Order: sequence, then C-alpha cells, then structure tokens
Amino acid sequence: MNKKLTYIISLVALYLFGVGIGYAASPKNTRSELISPTAQEKPSAGKALVIIDPNEPKNQACPLNGLPYTTTEKTRWDKRRPMTIMIENHNDARPQSGLSSADVVYESVAEGAITRFMGVFYCDIAAQDLMVGPVRSARTYFLDWASEYGKFPLYVHVGGANTPNKANALGQIKDYGWLGANDLSQFGLSVKECWRDDSILKKANSIDHIATEHTMQCDTEKLYQVAEKRGFTNLDPKHDPWTNFFVPWKFSPTPAVGKPATHISFDFWKDYAQYHVNWNYDPTTKTYLRENGGKPHIDNNTGKQLTTGTVVIIYTAETGPIDTEKHMLYGTIGNGGGLIFSQGRVFPVTWSKKSRLDRTIFTDGRGKEFQFVPGKIWIENLAKNAKVDYN
Repeated sequence: MNKKLTYIISLVALYLFGVGIGYAASPKNTRSELISPTAQEKPSAGKALVIIDPNEPKNQACPLNGLPYTTTEKTRWDKRRPMTIMIENHNDARPQSGLSSADVVYESVAEGAITRFMGVFYCDIAAQDLMVGPVRSARTYFLDWASEYGKFPLYVHVGGANTPNKANALGQIKDYGWLGANDLSQFGLSVKECWRDDSILKKANSIDHIATEHTMQCDTEKLYQVAEKRGFTNLDPKHDPWTNFFVPWKFSPTPAVGKPATHISFDFWKDYAQYHVNWNYDPTTKTYLRENGGKPHIDNNTGKQLTTGTVVIIYTAETGPIDTEKHMLYGTIGNGGGLIFSQGRVFPVTWSKKSRLDRTIFTDGRGKEFQFVPGKIWIENLAKNAKVDYN
C-alpha cells in the first residue's frame, strides 16, 4: 500500500513539474508575465564597467543619437548590437530605472490608455552595467520599431500579447526568427539577468505593497553576456554585421530654422491625466525636461528628471481595443504627419517607413530629410486625432 501511494505521489509531482515547465516556456497570454523567479543573489547592475579618463577626448559619434563619446566607449559598443527593452509606465510602476541612459526612447499606448516605453540602449551604456525596469511585455508595433536597429536586434521583454489576431507579438517574434536567438524574453533567462524586486518602488513611493507585474528588473551587462553566448554580438551567428540592416538618421550640429516652441503638452487619450505629458525646454542645457502625469519624470537610477535633446511626435492610425485584453494596433508602416521639437523650436514633418526592417525617415515641407542636432531622441506615438499644444 505504501509503495502504491508513493508511486501515485511521484506521478502527481512529475505532472505538476511538467505543467510548470510548459507554462513558463509557452505563456498563454499576457497574465503569464506575473510568474517569474525571485532573485537569490544581489544584482551587480549599476556598476561602472570601465573607468573613463576624464581627459580622454570625446571624438567618436554614436550612430544612434549623434552624440560624441570616447574611443574607449566606442571600442566596447563596436563589439555589440543595440538592445531594445520594454519598460512600463503604469502609474504604480514609477519611477522607472534606466530610461535616462537610453539613446532613443519610443512611447505609445500599450492598452487602456496606459503607455509603454521601449528604450534603445547602445552607446550610452557602453561603459556601465545598468539596471532597467520595470520590464514588461511585448507589443507588435514596438517590434516594428525595434526592427529598425537591425534584422535581429536584442529585444528584452516579459512575455507578450499572444492572442489569435494581429496583436500576436509572441507569434511574430517566432515568425521573424527571433525566438531563442536575439529575443531575450525573461522566461528564457535566469535571475542573474532579470529578477523580481519590489523594494525599489516601495522605497521610492513609501508604500507597503507593489503588484507583482511592476517588479521586474533586468541587468544590461548580464543580458549582453547571454546574447554573446547565443552568437549575437556585432555579428550574428551567420557572421553578418547588424549594421547591414541599419540606416542611421542624419545629424548636423547646425540647427534648422523653425518657429519657437519651448513648452509641449499632450494626452495620449483624453481623461487619463496620469499619462499626460509635458516637455519643457531648458535653454541652458538645450534639452527638454519631461513631466509625466503632472510631475517631473524621475529616473530611479539617477534621481534626476528625464531629459532629451529632441522630441518627435508621429501621428499614426489607431485601432482598438481589438480584444478582451484591450490590445491596440498602430499603423507604423506607411507614412503620416508629425512634429519635431529641437533647440526650442518646432518643425512640421512627414514620416515614412516602407517596411518593418526600414528606418522611419522624417522629411520637411520641401521633401528633404530632416537632420537632427546630436542628442538623445524621444519618439511619441499619438493617434491621428490627438492634439498637441505648444508655444
């Protein structure tokens, strides 16, 4: 009798273990992102990887933002490819960590008026081991933007939309050949790369409870090590450089001539004040300071307000919610209108993107490609009927 009972218990244990493994490997929907390991060791993120001599000249231009960096930093980023990371913007997930170190940031509604960011990390993190979070799930239109940084960009997320419709981001990741390769989903990583940590937001907001979905943090250096083991450095496993599929924007130190615009204000959706955005121009630093939900938007890593050299508004066709998960779709392929704010001035532009792998190009009223002043770039994706106030 004891042997029979032991045998039954063993079968049940094996079944539950198999179900757990299968569930983690193949998440059924976006709720699966709530299941993840807890860190068993103190993460190393936040440490400098190399010490940059303050006297070393900054004479190497970053291909993503045009800013000058040292040869030491360029030597490091030349061995890698851009890393794109999904970062949430739920009101309970603030302040986020790492956005100030992204070379480019994309922002768009993920669902239910809640926006999400995708930071593109490359030049600015060459000499540092960065903690980024809270990391959240994949969305199809963010995949379109990530694809502008190579056919196989490093894409970091926690699960994703997985419904039988056009919002099936996880299905697209598989179709693009990213799955198990350049795709760095948390479900295929260890706690060394990504871990749950609610202490960050508890301390920042002086509260006792943080929902699990707002607690995922990731370590950029550890993620790069995983990518290298998979064969995705500056070359992919077929020895093709990522730059074969990358077209830089054009940069010029001479700003274009436009109308003054030192304050930018808009909503992604009406009546959702917690996601209202203000950008205020600081003529001293020649950057725009970001406000999120009526408050200065702070990076938890630095304790400082987020800034950018250029704010880009793109207007796209908005469709949705298209399912019970309130997933959205945006027309990222094609063309449309937009605004570029730089050096305290505004420039009406037209954007165009021929295919998923093509770079979005911005042209002025004469049809000439817009030349960016070197600096961080923040791209805001708004519905065609959205109103942007500026003065």
